[in-house]
Amino acid sequence: MGDFGLSDYDASVLTAELANAAYFEKVAEGRDGKLAANWVINELFGRLKKEDHSIEDSPVSPEQLGKIVGLITKGDISGKIAKDLFEIVYTEGGDPEEIVEARGMKQVTDTGAIEAAVDAVIAENPAQVEKAKTNPKLAGWFVGQVMKATGGKANPAAVNDLVTKKLGL
Repeated sequence: MGDFGLSDYDASVLTAELANAAYFEKVAEGRDGKLAANWVINELFGRLKKEDHSIEDSPVSPEQLGKIVGLITKGDISGKIAKDLFEIVYTEGGDPEEIVEARGMKQVTDTGAIEAAVDAVIAENPAQVEKAKTNPKLAGWFVGQVMKATGGKANPAAVNDLVTKKLGL
């Protein structure tokens, strides 16, 4: 790289930037670019930096991270589940789609199952129901309880809608 008048440091920085850009392009290809950027920058780069690794040392390939982004976009997994999935892929490797299937990590979007959980939480907490009617902000408490009851697998937007409707808020 001496031909360009770059120091060894400048050359290594440039090489790292090119490697990062190539990685990101593979993750984002055909997917939501903003979501892909968030995952590459916040989750992957954050973790690599914390462990003092470069993109070349990443245990997560761009194909694996791209599949995680794709699963979020399709609604198969929530952001919380995606973080758990990322951790598994980072530490154990494997195909994200197969891991989600094998470990039952798919987000619950079946409104019947979500509705049953909402009904149960409402039935078990009559005092909270009364408080929520005077303070609609307490609906968030019910959403949290339903998310807890479903192991974080319920679609949060669906839970919120059902809680609001069932509490008459």
